[in-house]
Amino acid sequence: MILRVALASLWNRRLAAALSLCTLALSVALLLAVERVRAQTRSSFSSTVSGTDLIVGARTGAVQLLLFSVFRIGEPSNTLSQATWHALAAEDTVAWTIPLSLGDAHRGFRVLGTNNDYFEYFRYGARRQLEITDGGRLEGDYDAVIGADVAATLGYGPGSEIEVAHGGGRAAISVHAEHPFQVVGVLARTGTPVDRTIHVPLAGIDAIHAQFGHGPATAKPALTAIFVGLNNRAAALGLARQLNDYEPEALLAILPGLALAELWGVVGVAEKSLLVIAGCVVLAGLLGMLTALVTTLGERRREMAVLRAVGAQPWHIAALLVFESTLLATAAATLGLLLTTLAFALLAPLIGRNSGLYLQPMQASPHEAALLATVIVAGMLAGLIPACMAYRNTLADGLTVRT
Repeated sequence: MILRVALASLWNRRLAAALSLCTLALSVALLLAVERVRAQTRSSFSSTVSGTDLIVGARTGAVQLLLFSVFRIGEPSNTLSQATWHALAAEDTVAWTIPLSLGDAHRGFRVLGTNNDYFEYFRYGARRQLEITDGGRLEGDYDAVIGADVAATLGYGPGSEIEVAHGGGRAAISVHAEHPFQVVGVLARTGTPVDRTIHVPLAGIDAIHAQFGHGPATAKPALTAIFVGLNNRAAALGLARQLNDYEPEALLAILPGLALAELWGVVGVAEKSLLVIAGCVVLAGLLGMLTALVTTLGERRREMAVLRAVGAQPWHIAALLVFESTLLATAAATLGLLLTTLAFALLAPLIGRNSGLYLQPMQASPHEAALLATVIVAGMLAGLIPACMAYRNTLADGLTVRT
């Protein structure tokens, strides 16, 4: 009964109700979007690398080393020699190593010098191995294995030629056109920066730089980082301390999990600030709905008087107003969720191609349900104010025309 009366009352005031609903729904959509981006960004970053016990690079900050070696963000401040890599690989506690050499690019995509150990030992997500869907691994010095985004964006496949340029940006600086790399394999999509990376042999990086006059023909390319897997993960801290005191070179060895926790500590303030701003927008939407309910009380005096005349008690009138505000808040929360999902479905591919951050339209965080429930409860509580005002009105006051 109360639902039918509430719906009829809202329909009678459909313009004001629709405006309140749209305002609140948009504010809820903003709140959910901020929360979903926050949660999925953390999930995406956490799943980018797994199974790697240590990341070793030239001495710098732990977060900086993590960003450029794993996420291809930024540039290394220094490099380390291949002699250090070989010495590290010879350690008894080390099961495998993956050398990484960043610094070149092709049409905005990073070029990573490495070897086939990368495809053998690198893991992402729940320790998932990289898969090549078309072609094979690196064999010759000028072979290249490309990520899924590189293939999709540039239309490349096995047989395509790639001319790399010095520098990690989109601008072509010192293009190495004499000996282009040839695509021999395309990786399956991972949802990580691997999708936006061109993988080439270290020997190829060495050859093009030597031929372009960046070093002698016998020079070996400097490494930017080394991924390390251990026979016993318990030895990670001990080996990290040993490497941090390594005398031939100034090194930094980090545990990926600890470095990622440090990164979240840095960006946590920004995350909370965005959530607070989005929460304030939702609060403004709720205040707008409350204003609409309060300002229409005068227009609804006769409606309430009629309800009282047919037997409705004062608490029935108050319950009706609370139910209306709850109904509006619930509809706004539902509409906001739909708007957020639709926006993510439309924008996620674009964001993924341009930033490497892959958002899932249907993937909601546990906090989203709590946020939606909070909005609905807040809407119900907001309805208590006009409900209390209506409760105090008497039947005589409702039937009296005020001038």
